[in-house]
Amino acid sequence: MTKVLIVVFDGLQPAQVTERLMPNLAAFAAAGVTFSNHHAVYPSVTRANASSMVTGRHPGGHGIAANTLLVPEYDPNNPMPALEPQLEQLAQKTGQVLLAPTLAEVLSRHGQEYVAIGVGTSGNAYLHNPRAGTLGGATMHPDFALPRPLHEDIVARFGPWPAESRPNTPRMAHAVSILTEYILPERDPSVALIWSSEPDKSQHDAGVGSELSDAAVVEADAQFGKVLRWLEDSGRGAETNVMVVSDHGYSTIAETVSVETLAREAGFPPGGEPGGVVVANNGGAVLLYSSPWSRETVVNLVEWLMTQPWCGNLTVSERVGCIPGTLPAALVGNEGPRAPDVAMSFRWSPDSNPSGYVGSISSTGGVPGQGQHGSMGHSELHNILFAGGPDFKDSVVVDVPSGNIDLAPTVLSLLGLPPVEGTEGRVLDEALSTGQDSAQVEWFSDLHGTDCPVGEMVYRQQIRLLRVGHTVYVDEGSSSLGPR
Repeated sequence: MTKVLIVVFDGLQPAQVTERLMPNLAAFAAAGVTFSNHHAVYPSVTRANASSMVTGRHPGGHGIAANTLLVPEYDPNNPMPALEPQLEQLAQKTGQVLLAPTLAEVLSRHGQEYVAIGVGTSGNAYLHNPRAGTLGGATMHPDFALPRPLHEDIVARFGPWPAESRPNTPRMAHAVSILTEYILPERDPSVALIWSSEPDKSQHDAGVGSELSDAAVVEADAQFGKVLRWLEDSGRGAETNVMVVSDHGYSTIAETVSVETLAREAGFPPGGEPGGVVVANNGGAVLLYSSPWSRETVVNLVEWLMTQPWCGNLTVSERVGCIPGTLPAALVGNEGPRAPDVAMSFRWSPDSNPSGYVGSISSTGGVPGQGQHGSMGHSELHNILFAGGPDFKDSVVVDVPSGNIDLAPTVLSLLGLPPVEGTEGRVLDEALSTGQDSAQVEWFSDLHGTDCPVGEMVYRQQIRLLRVGHTVYVDEGSSSLGPR
């Protein structure tokens, strides 16, 4: 039976996949399929994208709006970080973490297993299979495992997890050992996933293209090489389809902006107070919620945001209705039961950093020169996807738009399983050996724009979407504040 292995490099950009930095991945890409027009979901943060990978849904559909979000049924007045302890509390309180079925859940219905191991955040790992304790499969992380007793078993067999470091290579090497000595040969799941926290952690610390970032990329690639060699030496390569993806791209911080401080100074009190606004910081994006609900508060908030020089694209939920200058959250896949009233992307610039990597934004945290993501900027929404194995074409470049929402439906297709109702992603048929030529796939580019007078100025924004059939990818957002 054909198997699938997914390898994730957190925060890896296409420009970093070179023979100098990543010889193993570069060779793998050259021999298989390169998706040259691949996309993260917006906001371009990890937990939203990890959830999209395993559900095939945009954030509005799966309910994890970002790394930090407001879940009204959990706490109506305070944002929660999407980390393992809080997500577990959400599960216990509401019975539901993700609002759409995961790959693990679908596979369990067919008597198959999904096993994930990752060394990124605990929330990222948890979201791959929140119901592993009851539905089967497993998730492994340095801090915990699902099912819970598995953590002690793994530590007893492989020893304690190494301490986190920069680069985080010792932890990734430990995960590779568990993958190649236990997960693949013994559990033999239909789908396995391994998640490297690099280069994300090092780029947050020192910036994209820094000496630390380059070292992290080189060392992460070496670990990937070990996995490839194990597949070859074990004879598993001939029956394993490998998909290599990143959750998002990157930009460089130009300035740090405390949106919450500025909002309070502008007269918006904390959530729970009359006219209150909850601010959920997500690096290059900010989610904002009226609490207690008041459309007047949202309108005033939007009008204030439009006057700020750092304000980029603004989308609003359907319960807010139309506000001049904004675009609907549904347009970018963010409409749903947990949709923020307002999502703001910081304004993105194509300026390059000293290492030559494109992309400059403001951020809710960090310092200038460090790396960041979350916005609707081109360099953050464009990430990597490569694929190779018995069911993929050889040595082709596909420029048809693709996205992280396509992983789950494509994996199910590779396993011969039916699609899941409500899935927004698509099967990447043009990459499969039995699929049509990519030149025959029709796709379209749509530009959505609006503007609004703001005093003597005009706020303008545009969002470019790409479409393949009914599947939509957010390609880039832009905005300006200028004279009428």
